[in-house]
Amino acid sequence: MDTLLDHIMGVMEDAFDPAYGEAWTRRQVSDSLAMPNIHVLVADEDGKPPAADQPAAGFALSRRVADEEELLLIAVRMEARDQSLGTRLLGQFFASARAAGVERVFLEMREGNPAEKFYLAQGFTPIGRRKLYYLGKDGVRRDAITFAKTLG
Repeated sequence: MDTLLDHIMGVMEDAFDPAYGEAWTRRQVSDSLAMPNIHVLVADEDGKPPAADQPAAGFALSRRVADEEELLLIAVRMEARDQSLGTRLLGQFFASARAAGVERVFLEMREGNPAEKFYLAQGFTPIGRRKLYYLGKDGVRRDAITFAKTLG
């Protein structure tokens, strides 16, 4: 499990802008991996599972309950962006969810996150908003937007 955790944290530290405080701590990730119904995909730059001694280029972490699944985190290292790795990870996530009988997937993101265009292009639709949910390291609060996608 340490290798998996190391892969995730390596991507996390590179992919999330520290100004927004959105990256999870090693403890948060470790605790989540120990929970039931948590699923994780870790990929190298080719979208395949990375070797233990190779850095991961991206990951997706989700929680499944009955016929719904929440994408808790998805991240791609800066140098691996614009190579469709995020799209491949989401494709694998959707396929795994469908195979498990999931009908609808959700995610939540900070308003103003540039990933919004990516989520919309992948078929997610905004369905809700939590006012002033996220607190950035700059002290500014930002809304959270909830997205959903029905799997067909």
